[in-house]
Parts: sequence; C-alpha cells; structure tokens
Amino acid sequence: MAANYWESTQRKHWLFTKDELAAVRARLEAEDPNLVASFPLPQLRHLNIYFNQQINRLGKRMGLRQQALATAQVYIKRFYTKVEIRRTNPHHVLVTALYLACKMEECPQHIRLMANEARGFWPTDFQSQTEVARIGECEFYLISEMSSHLIVHSPYRTLTSLQGELGLAQEDVNLAWSVINDHYMTDLPLLHPPHVIALTAILLALVLRQDPSGRLPGTAASNSGLVAASAALAQAQAQAQARAAMMAGGGQTAPGLAPQSSSGLQAMLPPQSPAGEGPAEGNKNPRMAKVHRFAAWLSDSNIDIEAMVDCTQELISFYECHEQYNDKNTREQINRFVKARGLDK
Repeated sequence: MAANYWESTQRKHWLFTKDELAAVRARLEAEDPNLVASFPLPQLRHLNIYFNQQINRLGKRMGLRQQALATAQVYIKRFYTKVEIRRTNPHHVLVTALYLACKMEECPQHIRLMANEARGFWPTDFQSQTEVARIGECEFYLISEMSSHLIVHSPYRTLTSLQGELGLAQEDVNLAWSVINDHYMTDLPLLHPPHVIALTAILLALVLRQDPSGRLPGTAASNSGLVAASAALAQAQAQAQARAAMMAGGGQTAPGLAPQSSSGLQAMLPPQSPAGEGPAEGNKNPRMAKVHRFAAWLSDSNIDIEAMVDCTQELISFYECHEQYNDKNTREQINRFVKARGLDK
C-alpha cells in the first residue's frame, strides 16, 4: 500500500464536497428519470446500512478482516458515484467489491468460495452455473469505473498509531474503532481524509466513555455526548475564526489553525484550577484528564476543526437516522427493481 495519503489517488480523485457529491448523484439520476420514478428507493443512508449489514454477514461467515470489509464499502461508494444503482444488482456489486477488497488487503479468497458463500445468502442472484463468471465480469466493471484506483487509506491506522501518544486505554480504542466502523455507513469516506475521521472518532469515544455504562451511539444518553462534542468543536471553529479576524493585520497566526481552536474543546470540560491551587474538582476524573490531553494535542496541531465539526454532525445525524431503518422495507425495494429488470438472471 502507498504510505503517503497526500499523494494518493484517494485524495486526488475520490474526495468530494457535499455539493459535488450531490451533483454527481443528481446527474446519474437525470440520465434516466423514468427509471428513477418507476423504482423509488429508500434514502441513501438506509441503503448504506443495508450494504454494511450484508457485507458484515458475509465477512463474518468467511472470517474476513475488518480492513477488507471497510475497503469493500468504499469501493461500493465509489462505484455508485459512476453508475446509477438501479442499473445494477447490488448483491453482485457488494460480493464483487468484497472479493476485490480481499485481494487488495492481502487476504485473498478463491472466487468459487466467495460465490458459494454468496449463494447461501442470495440463492436467486447467484446460480451455480453462472455465479463465478458473473463475479469475474463484475470485478472488471468495478475496476474500470474506479479507474483502477484500488488503494484505500482507512482511519484505523491513525487510531492505532495515536493510542500511545494520546494515552488511550484499550476501551477507548475499541469504542473509537466502533465509531470508525459506523462511519462507513455515511458519506464521510468520500468527504474527509481518514485522519480527520479517526480524530473525530477518538473525540467521540472519549466523550461517550464518560458515561459509566459505556453505551455506544444510538441511545439517548450517548447522543447527548455526541451533541456536546459537536457543540465544543463548533465553538472551537467560531473562536478560531474570530481570533483570525482580530489578528488579520498582525500576521502572527494563520487563519484556521488548531492552536486557536482548543478553547472550543475546553468548553466541554470542567474548569481548570489556577496555578498553584491544585487540580480543579472536575480534573480528578481520569476520563476528563484524557479529554484535556486530547484538547492540548489538538492545540499543537494543524487539524481542520471545521472538518471535525462536519464529521461529528454527520455521525449525530446518522445515529438518529439509524433508529428509523427498516431492513425488510429496504430489502424489498432493492429486490423489486432487481427482479423487474431481470438483474437476477
């Protein structure tokens, strides 16, 4: 794998703004409005949840590494920025994406094994006479539409590399890892660099771990922690912009740098005591000490706080959306256009 994300095809070709991504998808739907009108689909987040669940089911059955499952989901997102989903059989795409991701993540699976396992989940989509050839054809289709840009940089590497530097316990890493897993059900892999996503996951893990129950996102209690993190980062962004405006003529600090933003993170923390008076009451909590340490680390970096704000808000919105997900309805709407257009043959 190419070690330098900044020179990667991921950064050069597969990062979009929200407006750019919306325009790409609108353009695909505009190519055949009758097709879109004939087969309405659930909202994109629900489709992503469905894809995530199906890939995880297949991956668990085959004992695949998480890295391969994550890369497969990125391939699916990239592919569907080039091809309208109703023109494909999503089950063929997700199985082929996983097969290709296993090759790239150095845990290759035999194509016949992949086809046999897929047939166990979707027997009408993978018939024994054609399944191997279908995956092979779809593999070339994916590679072509992605312009052979197959290397994917993920947030997991940043998370594990910062564990010691930030003093993260294994429980912190596990929760941040879960947040990273969840972000693949959003558009974030197409919107922000992996290191920004990893740092957002660390922040959310530290905030959520303040809840002694250790509840994961999706509960009312943990959502309040997500909102607190979002508010803190939003304040950091606002204060950075305000200070940059005040110093516009002095040239002392470049606008948007993190040293001006750590105060936003401090807003979510207990006040620190004056020098010489010992720690403030809130700082006796080791959990809060970790959040302070993370805030101090951010203050010495050039991390894009605005991007972290956007990631946090996107995750909050996703967790709220997840509560309305209906697996049966999503599955039926996909199967409807697949069968009606003969894509299961």
